[in-house]
Amino acid sequence: MSQQVLKVDGMTCGGCANGVKNALLAVAGVQAVSVDLASKAVTVDYQGEAQVAAWQQAIESAGFELID
Repeated sequence: MSQQVLKVDGMTCGGCANGVKNALLAVAGVQAVSVDLASKAVTVDYQGEAQVAAWQQAIESAGFELID
């Protein structure tokens, strides 16, 4: 399993964190997601190749923004 940390803007509460987490868990290959609201960091554990474009789409569909 591999891991990647993403920065996500717009998360302000536990509900936001759960929205991002659930959106990412719906993407094929994502095994686990953890969110740190204070640092805006989202850690994605995944199998196979990183699907950053799919992750970004899921995050944006949930109403948040991936930060470069």
